[in-house]
Amino acid sequence: MAGHEPGDVFVTGLGVTTAIGQGVREFTAGLLEGRSNFSVMRRPGRQCALAGGVAAGVGGLDGRVSTAFIGAEIGELALTASIQKSPALRTASLSGRVALLTLQEAWSDARLEGIDPARIGLVVGGSNFQQRELVVSQESFRSRPQFLRPSYGMSFMDSDVCGLCTEHFGIRGFAYTIGGASASGQLAAIHGVQAVLSGQVDVCVVVGALMDLSYWECQGLRAIGAMGSDRYSNDPARACRPFDRDRDGFIYGECCGVLIIEGSARVKRDGVRPYARLAGWSVRMDANRNPNPSLEGEVGAIRGALEHAGWSAGRIDYINPHGTGSMVGDETELRAIRECGLSRAHLNATKSLTGHGLTAAGAVEIIATLVQMSQKKLHPTLNLQHAMEPGYEWVGVEGADHVIRNALSLSFGFGGVNTAVCLERV
Repeated sequence: MAGHEPGDVFVTGLGVTTAIGQGVREFTAGLLEGRSNFSVMRRPGRQCALAGGVAAGVGGLDGRVSTAFIGAEIGELALTASIQKSPALRTASLSGRVALLTLQEAWSDARLEGIDPARIGLVVGGSNFQQRELVVSQESFRSRPQFLRPSYGMSFMDSDVCGLCTEHFGIRGFAYTIGGASASGQLAAIHGVQAVLSGQVDVCVVVGALMDLSYWECQGLRAIGAMGSDRYSNDPARACRPFDRDRDGFIYGECCGVLIIEGSARVKRDGVRPYARLAGWSVRMDANRNPNPSLEGEVGAIRGALEHAGWSAGRIDYINPHGTGSMVGDETELRAIRECGLSRAHLNATKSLTGHGLTAAGAVEIIATLVQMSQKKLHPTLNLQHAMEPGYEWVGVEGADHVIRNALSLSFGFGGVNTAVCLERV
């Protein structure tokens, strides 16, 4: 791209926290090394105590034997001195603490200090994302509800994370959450772009929030066939298998991603280097409440984003797909990619390494696309040993060298939400 047009919008700052690395540097190394951190999950409230459970020794809330939900959990958070001083930290949920930490990295990266706080907006992608800590509180205070912490009255609402972030960083423009199930992170990014283009704000902070599942959500997702089964309970590293013939559902992963989005006038600040231009985007609905994917909806979102960018399909040289490991979802997505004439673009699956971050996934996967663009390398797809179909430019269990010039990132969510974003190398 030769220059910046007045209507251009860019990503100028990144922050990321995942189970394979906290911070962009660690995350990048984790991606390119093909690292994963899958195991039977251990956070309190994450395993359901059931008689006859398969994971002996994994305790539920009451300490009994529980089922073995596999996932990737973040290690101990390396909180900055600034975050540690926050008076709200003591009562913040895991989702809130991770959002603050991740936003701190993106804020510093984009050099937002000194920008008028009234011209900064915040969109948090996700809804109902603090469920595990709510369940733990409910169980802990079931017999003595009068002692429930007053902060529960705020933390059960999604706006709590908006409040935490705006208070700590002094953001005084708009702030709201937007729910699109597993497309929430990318949907939030699209709203951030539109807010900047419309002049509502000069800078929009987009947070793909950590969805903190309790055993209730895990059990529900398992019951509808979305979450992977006990098939790999004795070998969790093999459980997450997007686009592989032996896949049997998605594997959860804790993560959070933050993008700073600005217009062309703002990127002229000293020291600010855009990661990419947001060239086109699209949202399409399936008119369907259920979790089953729609080929028509996915094709519509892809073609809509390409049309908005003014790009032909042949211009895309890399796709970061939704790629969850779902039996029907992966199959439908590959058909959509083929129908849109994109089967010659390089293809890998970030969730094979990070797990499925649900509300955070779309933001984290845009970040994964941008760091691969920066490094001129493509990360491997873990466990892609028997690709579902030939005829695609798969990046398998070994990574590859590749200069990404024009990328497509896809996110799809329950309730018929389909999103697509085109990213152009700057």
